[in-house]
Amino acid sequence: MPLFFRETLEFIEVSVRLGLALGHTLIKPHSFAYPHTYAIIYVRKRNRNYNMRTSRSHQSIDSLINEALAIEDEDAREAGALGFMARAMVQATLPHRKVEGTEFLRRNGKFTLSLLSPSNIGLPYGSIPRLLLAWLTSEAVRTKSRDLELGDSMSAFMAELGLSRQGGARGDITRLKDQTRRLFGATVSASYENKEKAVDIGYRLTDKSMLWWHPKDAEQAGLWKSTVTLSEQFFHEVIDRPIPIDVRAIKALKQSPMALDIYCWLTYRVSYLKRPTVIPWAALAMQFGSNYSRLRDFKAAYLTELRKVVLVYPQAKTEGLDDGLLVKPSLTHILKKVAHDKGKQ
Repeated sequence: MPLFFRETLEFIEVSVRLGLALGHTLIKPHSFAYPHTYAIIYVRKRNRNYNMRTSRSHQSIDSLINEALAIEDEDAREAGALGFMARAMVQATLPHRKVEGTEFLRRNGKFTLSLLSPSNIGLPYGSIPRLLLAWLTSEAVRTKSRDLELGDSMSAFMAELGLSRQGGARGDITRLKDQTRRLFGATVSASYENKEKAVDIGYRLTDKSMLWWHPKDAEQAGLWKSTVTLSEQFFHEVIDRPIPIDVRAIKALKQSPMALDIYCWLTYRVSYLKRPTVIPWAALAMQFGSNYSRLRDFKAAYLTELRKVVLVYPQAKTEGLDDGLLVKPSLTHILKKVAHDKGKQ
């Protein structure tokens, strides 16, 4: 293909992805006969006062686009980015924001997930517990062991999670310390009930954790040997039926807990989808959006985050309808033949 046309298509692709993520009006789906390119022609809502170069939103979307192009150029296995997420935490999700009290409940059809936490610690919430769960699950699958080492230094571990080594009240170090304690201190109860049977399973994620928080010594390898021992129940949950994910997608979406949830759920949902299915907004709100008092607010937030997800997972075929989300049979983000080799990498 001539260089001029290639550069033109790449420009269209980036512009299209930016338009989708910013919520611009879609006109018509259109596929280009160009490898790894997925594009939709759109009309940009013009605003003369909007400075694209200095906007934080633009910087975030630009980062998503760059990561999306990298994902398309090299699959997860080749890039060393094949990861996994615990199935129970995908079927029903953790809180997106801070929740008062010590109990939290999510429902997904006949499946219910509840969290209990000591009153002096509180419930886990936000992106960091999700990043931790992805890391714990991926390491357990990779090592086939309940005993996990978090790395030789705090910096190394935070880099694994895609976090920056910033202190202060709102820095990633403080948030990681707080959310790690919340997650490891929580008790999980998962239940499934239909007309024939009811199954209830309760467990903590960890039996033991030894976490060293010494920012001044963080670069000294060997002095920050933090370890975690997964509970036997959680270990078998993640080993027996983990959901394959692309770690690069998780890191790219880490600013939004809902986007992380949608990404993991969507690649799991299409793995067994046989025909186009409309999932009612009310059902999705029970699974993803307990913080929204009005269904229309949840729908708007969900579609905004879904646009970010399709940037890094363009194979997912979805459409927002008045009565629900239409999900069509699609390729999983990690091809099944790759997922089957999860223990061989």
